Amino acid sequence: MAEEKEVLLTKEGLTKLENELEHLKSVKREEVAERIKQAIAFGDISENSEYEDAKNEQAFIEGRIITLEKTLKNARLMEDTDIRTDIVSLGSRVTLLDVKSGREVHVTIVSSVESKARDGKISDESPVGRQIMGKTVDSVVGVEAPAGLIQYKIVKVEK
Repeated sequence: MAEEKEVLLTKEGLTKLENELEHLKSVKREEVAERIKQAIAFGDISENSEYEDAKNEQAFIEGRIITLEKTLKNARLMEDTDIRTDIVSLGSRVTLLDVKSGREVHVTIVSSVESKARDGKISDESPVGRQIMGKTVDSVVGVEAPAGLIQYKIVKVEK
């Protein structure tokens, strides 16, 4: 069996995953179990859509619990010393300049399990993340987007 990949998480990301896991185990599991119990009470489960829906939700919840437990088992809390300012690394807050438009974009590089683009948290495995990882201030990178090639200049790297 292949060794599990270590997942670096911020304190905020670790807390969020732990809270989601606790909610799924203590609240959602019981809600779905109650829905299944009620659906069975309706009688014939072979043509009972409520029963089918509840069983599907139960399978989804159990799958998510397994995924979260595996992620947390392999998680390592990102220390302040893990975050570099000389090059872009996990945890770096990066200011990018869109070379064409002159617009600045602020992103934080996180692991894929923490990414949330609308909050400015992008994965190191995303197209932009892959291109800027390991680069220094003043580097220019090209990122292929649906609208064509976008060039970003790295303006600032900070913790």
